[in-house]
Amino acid sequence: MKRTIVTGGIALLPVLLLSGWALAQSAQVESLRGAEIDEPVPLDQIHRNVEGRQQRNYRQQPPLIPHSVEQYQIDIRTNQCLSCHDWTKAGERNAPTLSMTHYLDRDGNELDQIAGTRYFCNQCHVPQADAPPLVDNVFQPSASN
Repeated sequence: MKRTIVTGGIALLPVLLLSGWALAQSAQVESLRGAEIDEPVPLDQIHRNVEGRQQRNYRQQPPLIPHSVEQYQIDIRTNQCLSCHDWTKAGERNAPTLSMTHYLDRDGNELDQIAGTRYFCNQCHVPQADAPPLVDNVFQPSASN
């Protein structure tokens, strides 16, 4: 009895697999985006970089980055922001130099290189973009700039 069930199951398995494959092949593939599969669809430009600098919204706000940083490598080995904005190179690159607070360690000692606590720029600074707000902003500053 057991042998008959196992043999029948083994014989039935290829039939089920082939019928499932045939059913999948016969189904018309439809796209959720409303276009043909092979038709290229241009991407919407959601966030555009804004030329010039935007005004800060509150005191001590980190400045926004007025250019794209999409291809910049910022990791434990390399920080490409420093190739232009480090105080040793900012003058020749005509780029704004980092604030002196970026060269102070946590005890307030002045360093020649950027402090480890300020090494990852994208922890505080973000590229400025002309993007619609995701949530209404109801922030009211307590004092003027």
